[in-house]
Amino acid sequence: MSSRRDAIAGDLRNQILTGRLKAGERLRPEPDLASHYAVSTPTLRSALAVLQGEGLIEKIHGRGNFVRRPLRKITYVGGGAMPDVHTPADEALRVTVRTVKIRARGHLAALMNVPARSPLTEFVCLSHDGESPHSLARIYVPRDLAPALPEESTSYVGVVANLAELRPPLADVREKASVRLPTQEEASALRIGSAWAVLAITRVMTDAAGRVVEAALLVFPGDHADAVFTTHHQIDQRGTEE
Repeated sequence: MSSRRDAIAGDLRNQILTGRLKAGERLRPEPDLASHYAVSTPTLRSALAVLQGEGLIEKIHGRGNFVRRPLRKITYVGGGAMPDVHTPADEALRVTVRTVKIRARGHLAALMNVPARSPLTEFVCLSHDGESPHSLARIYVPRDLAPALPEESTSYVGVVANLAELRPPLADVREKASVRLPTQEEASALRIGSAWAVLAITRVMTDAAGRVVEAALLVFPGDHADAVFTTHHQIDQRGTEE
């Protein structure tokens, strides 16, 4: 019943775009909406999924569906010798940090260039703009370079400072940017639709000995993220001197 789905999505979309449903406002419960539109719950949820994919609403587990607030734009600035985990750091964003001790496996072992089951520490950083998730970062470091932190921490700035203090001087920073669909876990954490493109940044830092001292997987919803990379060239002044 795609026609009913599209009609419901169109009506709710019009209410959102005209301001009848305001940013942050909770939609009526799904059973009430299904009854209002005289459709089954699966058809109603299919219509809501269309709006979620367009970035107009977000579903908060246990609370319902809400009109999505416009999120502040974030710009990832790459190409520097000492990049931040989230750049620029925005004090208006609330960031929660979860620390997990893990063992390297599969793709992660290859990314860190370590044998399988090598001990690592993972920092899962989820930022919020108001009540809405804004970006997700997973940072991996060898266990011996991980600061001693509680499993749950809200001091993102402290985590970044401690990581920088413990790691040796960097010799190389490699960054890869791509646009892709989110994983199911990413879509759930960021409250976005599975068909919504994300900007994914993979950053790997190595020291002078070639050891990977930190790897970061950063994910930003594509509607409010840009990436800027700048290359700085040394200008040889000798040819202009007399």
